[in-house]
Amino acid sequence: MAINFWPFMNKNKLISNEDNQINIIPNHVAIIMDGNGRWAKQRGLPRIAGHKQGMDNVKRIVEVANAYQIKVLTLYAFSTENWKRPDQEVKYLMKLPQEFLNVYLPDLIKENVKIEMIGQMDQLPPHTKEAITKAIDKTKHNTGLILNIAMNYGSRSEIVNMVKSIAEDVHMNQLDPSQIDEQLVNNYLYTSHLPDPDLLIRTSGEIRLSNFLLWQLAYTEFWFTDAYWPAFSEKEFVEALKAFQKRKRRYGGLE
Repeated sequence: MAINFWPFMNKNKLISNEDNQINIIPNHVAIIMDGNGRWAKQRGLPRIAGHKQGMDNVKRIVEVANAYQIKVLTLYAFSTENWKRPDQEVKYLMKLPQEFLNVYLPDLIKENVKIEMIGQMDQLPPHTKEAITKAIDKTKHNTGLILNIAMNYGSRSEIVNMVKSIAEDVHMNQLDPSQIDEQLVNNYLYTSHLPDPDLLIRTSGEIRLSNFLLWQLAYTEFWFTDAYWPAFSEKEFVEALKAFQKRKRRYGGLE
């Protein structure tokens, strides 16, 4: 029997509540989804159980982001450093995109969500690459929320690749060094077509960037929570949005 998770019963109730009215919505929210393993350990479960629960939480947070008409949601799913984890865990993590998309892709399409990916896709296993490529293709004409998955992503690697590409274009006389400025650098990054994140959320109580969007987060507002990702609720996501609208964003200047 097909299960339809969209729309969730809580969505309209959540955003219609006066306490959850938000006047300033960030265009782009980035999330470091941390704490799956520790969430599982607290419950005497294997780490992969935490990753499974974390995958299920993605759909809930995507749903709320879509309800609040956030334009881009970038989720840090797997870093270039995560390959160092035990083989069994890595293999399971490589299956998660396929599992998630097999269940939720039809509903994501109905909700007008567009799926994109940043990172080094060529290094992913064939089944992972196939699932993500299929989702990107099937949602490419959607015009709603962009669900941007950072998979096999590392910001330092992205910056190195950017420098190499610029150097190659200069070497080929396709670019003059005098043309290099911040905008040109942006044009060579994975996120060249996206606005920089307005808000970064990190779960699990850790307070660091972990090689995530180092260039793009230059003037992003940060919000940290002790909640592990599988326990990060829709209401807490709204709390982060409410905190964002109170921030004074001066970009180095004065109000």
